[in-house]
Amino acid sequence: VEGHGNIVVHVRDGKVTEARWDVVETPRYFEVMLRNKHYSAAGILTARICGICSIGHCLASVRASEAALGVEIPELAAKLRLLAKHGETLQSHVLHLFFLAAPDFLGLPSAIPLMTQNPAVFRIAGRLKGLGNRICDAVAGRTTHPVSIQVGGMGARPAPEVLRALKDQLQSALPDLAATAEVFGGFDIPDFERETEFVSLKAGDGDYPYPWIGGRLVSTDGVNRPEHEYREMTNEYVTEENTSKWCKLSRESLAVGALARVNNNYAVLHPEAQEVAKQLGLKPVAHNPFLCNVAQLVECVHVAYEMVALIDDILGSSADAPIMAEFEP
Repeated sequence: VEGHGNIVVHVRDGKVTEARWDVVETPRYFEVMLRNKHYSAAGILTARICGICSIGHCLASVRASEAALGVEIPELAAKLRLLAKHGETLQSHVLHLFFLAAPDFLGLPSAIPLMTQNPAVFRIAGRLKGLGNRICDAVAGRTTHPVSIQVGGMGARPAPEVLRALKDQLQSALPDLAATAEVFGGFDIPDFERETEFVSLKAGDGDYPYPWIGGRLVSTDGVNRPEHEYREMTNEYVTEENTSKWCKLSRESLAVGALARVNNNYAVLHPEAQEVAKQLGLKPVAHNPFLCNVAQLVECVHVAYEMVALIDDILGSSADAPIMAEFEP
């Protein structure tokens, strides 16, 4: 939750009788906002749920429209969408690792003191975050709140020279990711475990099996469902104290995100990403929530290598390969 929250703790006779986390920020009402809008506006509006992971929200929205309309997007459009999503993953994970998590491990009030205490590390953070932003900008049409991701495919294809430049920058960024692993390898990660059900997408067949867009829904407790049964997986419910919905599946709570994906799909990570996981002590199924930081770094390495391969595939596509499906709603 990015916003306001309350922590409520009740103690009686020296014993904790209740400990509760309440989300109290203003409800967003996106479901209501979308009513009576043209389907082509849904992705653009839904992207506004977040200014950091807007590509993910837009993709979920346009794919829902495509499922409703029976639209199959062209292969090249699917690769461009994956490239855009990877750019977002890189910039979002780097933002969290360097600017939100690292200061806590270093005992700093924010990332700002890093500029003077360790300028080399701060420059790495800036370079990696900037690269992720440029990839989103080039492929999705904007750094945040994409405009090129549309129902039916993609609205534009980046110029070959732009893609080649991004490929060069990605290859130059690999030493920065290795240096990031060294930095996080020096942090004292709390030795804490809480057994949890991890829910994520599941790897499928194809050239890029680690799951980011679509696929089956699985949990470490053995649940395995098709994508369209997401309501049975999320089991959303509301409480009087919260303005946001809660989810549970096999237990009273579940975890999603980088650690969940790694726990459920470790075997299909890029070999270099697996090496970083081994270097930092991450192996499935990991129940230490602090290892989510490590899982994010592992995914950064994975998407960096996969983006290089994706760009090669896109550059190898014919100049007239379609990026938008023809359909009639």
